[in-house]
Amino acid sequence: MTPYRWTSAQKPRAPRAARAFIHTSAVLQRLQEEAPRDHFTLRWLMKSLPNRSFGMIMLILSLAAILPGVSILAGLLLMVPAVQMIAGYSAPSFPRRIADRPLPTRHLAVLLDRAVPVLKYLETMIRPRWPIPLEATKRIVGMVVVILSMTVALTPIPLSNVVPALLIALISLAYLEEDGLLLAIALLAAVAMLAVALATVWETFLGAKWISKLW
Repeated sequence: MTPYRWTSAQKPRAPRAARAFIHTSAVLQRLQEEAPRDHFTLRWLMKSLPNRSFGMIMLILSLAAILPGVSILAGLLLMVPAVQMIAGYSAPSFPRRIADRPLPTRHLAVLLDRAVPVLKYLETMIRPRWPIPLEATKRIVGMVVVILSMTVALTPIPLSNVVPALLIALISLAYLEEDGLLLAIALLAAVAMLAVALATVWETFLGAKWISKLW
């Protein structure tokens, strides 16, 4: 008797817990090992991250946005995948001129050397919980990241990029690790930070308006 063969539509899927889950730190470590010797491009980076590419690209860019000197550029680049998440794209895409621009591999190596040990430590406390609908969550994450990225790129105050960039990194990590609890906490923290920033701007505006009346 010929054994029955499952079709792709009929074959039962293994439960999430039974499937191998690769942590973000392991993916980034492999990326560092496979990076070209001298230069890399965003196109190479995106091809090297076929799965979970939105979260990975945002995590790497948010870590770069913490560093002085590149925060404005990283903040502007962060807006691209964030807007594409809102629009429902399946993977991030950059204009050819940006995607094919060579970048020094040593900068990526320094960034990952610092980030991977921290991520390994955080991953001891992070795990898949509070299952999240990825498609619906993707749009919410995109909207919050767009606003935070604008704060990173457009706020002229020194070190004002650090907190929003760290929040984007935390949101990206929670999204990648499928930790709904951490994602909810990170999104609430982002909303709180934006509310404080907006209140500060409003108070500054009112103060400037009051001073102008004295003249």
